[in-house]
Amino acid sequence: MFAVIKTGGKQYRVAANDVIKIEKLVGVAGDTVEFVEVLAVGEGDNAEIGAPFVAGAVVTAEVVEQGRAKTVIAFKKRRRQNSRRSRGHRQHLTTVRIAEILTGGAKPSKKAAVKAEAVAEEAAEKPAKKAAPKKAAAVAESE
Repeated sequence: MFAVIKTGGKQYRVAANDVIKIEKLVGVAGDTVEFVEVLAVGEGDNAEIGAPFVAGAVVTAEVVEQGRAKTVIAFKKRRRQNSRRSRGHRQHLTTVRIAEILTGGAKPSKKAAVKAEAVAEEAAEKPAKKAAPKKAAAVAESE
């Protein structure tokens, strides 16, 4: 079974257990991500095309790593002017492994749900630090 998903302004044709590099998503390795913008889903001749999205279709994936692409060099030169400019750019990428392709409003499997709950529990355990207001500290020192 395959699906066509839309993320980061691009479209990707994916199947279960595919590993793809996409535009940066928020998350750390091991997090689960759901793609709800599914443009097409199916198998062979039984493909269902959305208008614009397939209703009830969800693709779940696991974040493998956060990284950066190879350097793209932008080089500008003006001939006979002794003028050259070189600039590099590295795009931030997220590598994900497609876990499941779900249709008909089905829920993700327990394995994916357990990982999502574990991440939520870890976030809840960490207390949020509040920074002291700088203005109040400055006023207290001046008095």
